[in-house]
Amino acid sequence: MTTEFRLPELGENVEAGDLLKVLVSVGDIINRDQPVLELETDKATVEVPSPVYGRIREIHVKEGEKVKVGQLILTVEDGAQGLAVAREEKPEASRFAPATPGPVLVEMPKPEVMPSVSAATPVGAFGEPGGTPSSLEELFDLESAYVKQGSAEAVRARPLAPAAPSIRRLARELGVDINQVSGTGPGGRISEADVKAHAKSLISQPGARAGTLFAAAPLPDFTRWGDVERQAMNNVRRKTAERMSYAWSTVPQVTQYDKADVTTLEELRKRYGQRAEEVGGKLTVTAVALRVVASALKIFPQFAASIDAGRNEIIYKKYFHIGVAVDTDRGLLVPVIRDVDKKNIVELSVELAHAAEKARNKKLALEDMEGGVFTITNLGGIGGTAFSPIVNAPEVAILGISRARMEPVLVNGTFQSRMMLPVSLSYDHRLIDGADAARFLRWVAEALEQPFLLSIEG
Repeated sequence: MTTEFRLPELGENVEAGDLLKVLVSVGDIINRDQPVLELETDKATVEVPSPVYGRIREIHVKEGEKVKVGQLILTVEDGAQGLAVAREEKPEASRFAPATPGPVLVEMPKPEVMPSVSAATPVGAFGEPGGTPSSLEELFDLESAYVKQGSAEAVRARPLAPAAPSIRRLARELGVDINQVSGTGPGGRISEADVKAHAKSLISQPGARAGTLFAAAPLPDFTRWGDVERQAMNNVRRKTAERMSYAWSTVPQVTQYDKADVTTLEELRKRYGQRAEEVGGKLTVTAVALRVVASALKIFPQFAASIDAGRNEIIYKKYFHIGVAVDTDRGLLVPVIRDVDKKNIVELSVELAHAAEKARNKKLALEDMEGGVFTITNLGGIGGTAFSPIVNAPEVAILGISRARMEPVLVNGTFQSRMMLPVSLSYDHRLIDGADAARFLRWVAEALEQPFLLSIEG
């Protein structure tokens, strides 16, 4: 039996990737979950694992190509057939160790591709009534519908819309909840026409916002005035352009500015900097700001929230994962630091240094950049006096940090030279009022001004 392995969904809104490396060859025996491809998506460099074990009959892609979700990647002789073919070609090979140097293959019972489907799985959710997957692509999506609970292997099914992954992807792009679409196909299966019709009905409703996708304005012929060179956007730059365009056109943003007197903080950074360096970190303003913002989010929970416009609800998050923008040669990447509120500043400085190194070395995984509730971006190392960062939707706020400078400040009737740090807060005005933004930013500034309020060790 042969299996056609198609590229599964790689993450939310990830449709394709550049194939950096094929990790296997025709004739290789592969195990389930063994990496077979290395792809660079618009979010990260990822390894794609095999869903089956067996012998590779054919490879349908080449390094350097752009590979799309659902595209045929490999043809694999899976299970006992693939192993039998391999033994026929190499009859002298031992069951547990090859006669010549190479990877050791242990013959195992064929694992189940997925858990058994519970009665909660909707009838006709896969191609045919009765729930039978009609393609490996749908099979992958079924596997993603199961989640581990704790350390146990128990699984539970989530509702799965009766639609192909490409149709669900279209729904996400149009801002449509696929579970609200009525399917007109066999067994209620949802088609592309169903999704578009549902989107049109939403737009036509009173008070509905017009679409946010705009046709690009035609460009003049620049060669009329001189030589030009065209270069394709890399994945990171393209995704950044898409997300910033979406955020700019859909989120009513306002920026609040302030300054923090960080003279005392700078003294403490110099005093405790060596302690952080001894454990592999660097005691930067960003590391301190992470801890400060986590504390501020507990006092101002709306800054860690998201808006569900379709349900007219506000989603308040009870966790404190904060993204930090990192400048790389491929563009801006935002790794997320988890559970910031549970770590001291030295620990955060180490984790931040490791995250930045992974970003610059193309080692970030998709999950390293997901789950953030707030973002910090620091341009102080480059320069500038202030800037207005764009909110990283569906987050509702982002903190910008500029370069600190010595400035004359009136203190108790006399001017003193103080280190002043410009900070800026961009926020979604649908959820956050100007007064709340001013209070939040002032709280952050005062925490930076009085660092004794935050223990360096905990």
